[in-house]
Amino acid sequence: MRYYRLDSGSDDRLVAADGDAAYDLTAVKPRLDGFADLAAAANVAGTGVDALAEDLVADAPVVDRQSAETALPVVPEEVWAAGVTYEISEEAREAESGMPEMYLDVYGAERPEIFFKATPSRTVGPGDAIGVRGDSEWDVPEPELGIVLYDGETVGYTVGNDVSSRSIEGENPLYLPQAKVYDRCCSLGPCVASVDSVGDPHDLTMSMSIERDGETLYDEATSTGEMARSCEELVDYWTAHNAVPETGVLLTGTSLVPGDGFTLQSGDDVAISIEGIGDLTNSVVEV
Repeated sequence: MRYYRLDSGSDDRLVAADGDAAYDLTAVKPRLDGFADLAAAANVAGTGVDALAEDLVADAPVVDRQSAETALPVVPEEVWAAGVTYEISEEAREAESGMPEMYLDVYGAERPEIFFKATPSRTVGPGDAIGVRGDSEWDVPEPELGIVLYDGETVGYTVGNDVSSRSIEGENPLYLPQAKVYDRCCSLGPCVASVDSVGDPHDLTMSMSIERDGETLYDEATSTGEMARSCEELVDYWTAHNAVPETGVLLTGTSLVPGDGFTLQSGDDVAISIEGIGDLTNSVVEV
């Protein structure tokens, strides 16, 4: 199943979608108003999120998900990310940096690059605006498969945008936190797709398009099969010797990179799609 959080005006609703049908789980269990609540309940019951949702669907009213406003599907206490997991990302970061050899070393190393990305206050959902820093001259969206974890265990997947300042990171690799962590630096959505519904996360088509004033500036696709590391490996490194939050998201690396002459501008629209999960669309503002 795919799990959405709908903004109904007075409160949020957790909706489970199975094919074209969508069911309001919050109407059955009012305390289930977000995916983290469902994951917590499934964890206590010793079952999966889909099994628990299926028990509720029989009593849940059908809703029109398409006409409702979709909110951030899961509110992670922390978002972390992996870097240099695709060859195109390694090449791009070599090109932007005055120390290119370090990125090649990370791409082929045993230990992956894992870094802190965002807090809830810095994370936006579908339809919201992502941010580009006012002190940066070169800014790009970074489409990524996001692993949703509860209590350190993978419970689903989402679409992520790891918005980044390439000019700040390229000036000095030690500036990575400033290039990555700032207001509206991350978007997630449109839903959380369960582990069972996604199947193999290493064989999903991913695409990204960028529009400005009605003109398409970028439109490319790839596959998560191009990722040099597995989701399981990245999760293992993130959770090892680390007090991970109860609910977290780990982004798995940049799979598509616009050309060196491109930078995001206020008013742009970025759309990222991952097979089996959905489409995440955001506008752009300067922060």
